[in-house]
Amino acid sequence: MSPGELVRALRRRWYVLVVAVLLAAAGAAAVLRPEPVYFSSAIVVLKPPVTSTQPNQLANLQPPLAAVSYGVVQQLDSPAGAAELKAAGVTGTYRMTPRNSGTSVTPRHLIPSLQIQVEHSDPAAADASVRKIIEAYTRHLTELQTQQGIPAGARMSVDLLVQPHAVARTGDRVRALAGVALLTAVGGVAAALWTDRLLTRRNRRRRESADAGPQDPPEEPVETGHQIPRRFHDRHHSHSRPRSATADSTSGWR
Repeated sequence: MSPGELVRALRRRWYVLVVAVLLAAAGAAAVLRPEPVYFSSAIVVLKPPVTSTQPNQLANLQPPLAAVSYGVVQQLDSPAGAAELKAAGVTGTYRMTPRNSGTSVTPRHLIPSLQIQVEHSDPAAADASVRKIIEAYTRHLTELQTQQGIPAGARMSVDLLVQPHAVARTGDRVRALAGVALLTAVGGVAAALWTDRLLTRRNRRRRESADAGPQDPPEEPVETGHQIPRRFHDRHHSHSRPRSATADSTSGWR
């Protein structure tokens, strides 16, 4: 299709482009006025017990602590843990991310820190959900050490390094509007060309059927009420034949 044919097709199906522009306007309105979403985050660390050789707990963050913290996170990420958090009043979309010293393919959890994130439409509910997740995390850790019979003075503890604070989450409106405009242009042109091809093909079929017109059925021979039997036709033809020259000459001699 040449550029001229493309322009003519778009001019013929201008109403399809109008519909695409109206849909784009609705999408742009949703981008310019999105629903408010708040993001709350907190960081906790699992500390070892205080010892005579290591009085500073934060300076003694060993990899075994990270393994224990990761195990507690796996408990909360299970279906039973999700049901427990929901029953505790956790709402919104939450995520618990242990500190990863490796890669996404081969993770290595060496530092026992945990980042807890919650997205919610209400900032107060987002902060409250983060705190409830921290409470559930601490409770699981306490129950684990109680089952092992660890004395109170030798137990690990949870410390809140970063307090939860909800902030409004805003996206890049310019990129969103550019995406809406690109989608409108591509989708509108494609829909207009498809509609033009469909309607053009349909109109061509109508014209061809109209030019052909209705075809008359073949005429059947009309039969009269009185038909002459075939034997009378044969006898009539035999009597009406001209006499041959030999017969005439023979009759003359006689």
